[in-house]
Amino acid sequence: MSLAIRVIPCLDVDAGRVVKGVNFAELRDAGDPVELARRYDGAGADELTFLDVTASSGNRETTFDMVARAAEELFIPLTVGGGVRGVRDVDRLLRAGADKASINSAAVLKPEVIDEITRHFGSQVLVLSLDARRVPDGSTPSGFEVTTHGGRRGTGMDAIAWAKEAADRGVGEILLNSIDADGTKAGFDVPMIQAVRAAVSVPLIASGGAGQPEDFPAAVLAGADAVLAASIFHFGPVDAIAQVKAAIRAAGFPVR
Repeated sequence: MSLAIRVIPCLDVDAGRVVKGVNFAELRDAGDPVELARRYDGAGADELTFLDVTASSGNRETTFDMVARAAEELFIPLTVGGGVRGVRDVDRLLRAGADKASINSAAVLKPEVIDEITRHFGSQVLVLSLDARRVPDGSTPSGFEVTTHGGRRGTGMDAIAWAKEAADRGVGEILLNSIDADGTKAGFDVPMIQAVRAAVSVPLIASGGAGQPEDFPAAVLAGADAVLAASIFHFGPVDAIAQVKAAIRAAGFPVR
């Protein structure tokens, strides 16, 4: 586990606006990404993540100019995902000011792309975004399935086996998104986090389901090195980041 737990607001971007829904559907507007990035930087976020939630499903490139504008405002690391398909996309994102790139659908379709990207840039720049959902017993060995295209498509792949393969191929971190918990504000999927933690040693970012500051320590206890959320920061109190850090600290974990 990291020396200090990172708290990461996630900005799901669609057509240049931050959106948020439930289970990756029924999206509603949450504001301008650059403005929100500036606000979260000032509020004590440790990192920021931009995810273009319709880039893969819409076969559209990530909005590089938006990344460049946000990077100019930030003094904390920025990860960008959505529509990242290979070395060329990662190179453009890094040149635009991103610190790390997140990949999902393209890696599922062609796992070798992980090797190619990490060979060019190193493991530290690549985050595997793993969108997983629960499936009936027997559908996959672990009971968790990999999905792609913003949770819209099932793959039949076992999520825990995929996390291990991606880690073995060299991804620097895994962003574990629970499709079932996403936007529900009912708490993180602790068993899913525990299962992935048991399979990999790379840093693990837990995402999906946070509704109140008290939800976050459970994800850390389950093995997360960082916690990522959207709704609680977009629509919650202005000091939500401070409240989340206070809750994690009160549970006995170090925060930045």
